[in-house]
Amino acid sequence: MTAIRPARASDGAAVVALWRACDLTRPWNDPQADFDRALGHAAATVLVAEQGSAIAGTVMAGFDGHRGWIYYLGVAPARRGEGLARRLLDAACDWLRGQGCPKVELMVRDGNDAATLYRHLGWEPQGVQVFGRWLAR
Repeated sequence: MTAIRPARASDGAAVVALWRACDLTRPWNDPQADFDRALGHAAATVLVAEQGSAIAGTVMAGFDGHRGWIYYLGVAPARRGEGLARRLLDAACDWLRGQGCPKVELMVRDGNDAATLYRHLGWEPQGVQVFGRWLAR
């Protein structure tokens, strides 16, 4: 049985390795710093799907007081199709509900095939554009 639990600091290397295997990292983001910031902040969490000592999936969730956000949802390529993505999303939504969050959103990069998965799981595209600006480099 694969258990879902909050990540610990000692999971950092395995989580970042999974994010890389799932092509979730980008050169302009330091994934270890993202992991550390989430674990060090009360308004965020990283959840892992674990079987034995192996991490098979992850999801990061954060709540800004207005909306919840999902990041870094990834399932090891060899474990896809087992329902882990759904379980991780459900666990992240449960965590957000526990924070008093009324709505959750996620962003999917253009060209990411995961958009099909999210639609299949009942997520709806939102009519928005996302703009960004770096505050620190």
